[in-house]
Amino acid sequence: MSIDITAYNKAAWNMRVESGNRWTVPVSTELIAEAGLGNWDVLLTPTKPVPHSWFPEMHGADVLGLASGGGQQCPIFAAAGANVTVLDNSPRQLEQDRIVAEREGFSIRTVEGDMADLSVFSDESFDLVFNPCSNCFAPDVRAIWRESARVLRHGGILLTGFNNPILYSVDQKLEADGIVQLVHTIPYSDLTSRAPEDLKAFIANGEVLEFGHTLADQIGGQLDAGLVMTAMFEDNWGESRGVVDRLMDVFIATRAIKP
Repeated sequence: MSIDITAYNKAAWNMRVESGNRWTVPVSTELIAEAGLGNWDVLLTPTKPVPHSWFPEMHGADVLGLASGGGQQCPIFAAAGANVTVLDNSPRQLEQDRIVAEREGFSIRTVEGDMADLSVFSDESFDLVFNPCSNCFAPDVRAIWRESARVLRHGGILLTGFNNPILYSVDQKLEADGIVQLVHTIPYSDLTSRAPEDLKAFIANGEVLEFGHTLADQIGGQLDAGLVMTAMFEDNWGESRGVVDRLMDVFIATRAIKP
C-alpha cells in the first residue's frame, strides 16, 4: 500500500489531540509555577522522570523539543528559564504548547516539521535536544540521529526515549488474550508487517503508523552519528502494563553528548 507516512501520521495525531490522548494534554499552571521555582520533572518514557543530572544548566540554554509537541515537556523547560523551540509533525500538538505559553506569559517557538529533517535549523544551534518516545512514528531513525548531532553544539546533549523492539515482535492481538508469541521480524513496519486486511482496517480506524527499529539503529545509530552515550535507563507502561511489559521493561531512555 502506497501512503504518505508524514501526512497520514500528522492527521492521526491531530485526531488524538481532539480525543484527549494522554500525550496531548498540556501541563497545569501549578506545574509551571513549580518549574519556575526549580521543582520540575519531565518524561522521556511513560513513567520514570529523567534524572536532573542528565540535563545541562537550563537557565539560558537553547533547547529543541524534537517531536515533543503536546504542551507537556517544552513549557516546563521554558518555565525553568530555557530558550525553547519545539518541532512536531502535528499542528494540533504544537498548538498545545502555544496554549500553555500564552496562558503563562512566556515564549516558545513552534515549528511544524519532520523529526528526520531539521534543515530549518543551522548547525550547532542547540545545547539540548529532547526527544521523548516518538521515533517509532518515523521509518528512518538514523536520519534523526544524524540531524540531532548536526544541530547540537559541541558539548550539547541528546536525551531520547524509545521502544524496545521486542514490542513489535509480539502478536498484539494474542497478547491482549494473555498469550506471548513472537511473529514479526525487526525492523518492523505497520505498512509491511501487517496482513493486508489488518492494515486496511488499521488505517480505516485512523491508527498512527508505527515502526520498530533495531537496537543497532537506535543505539548504534547515535554512536555512528558521532555522539557519545553516557547513561541509560529502562521503563515500563506503569499501571497499564501488558504481558511482555510485566516480564521486562519495554522502554529505553538514553543520554548522549556531542564531543
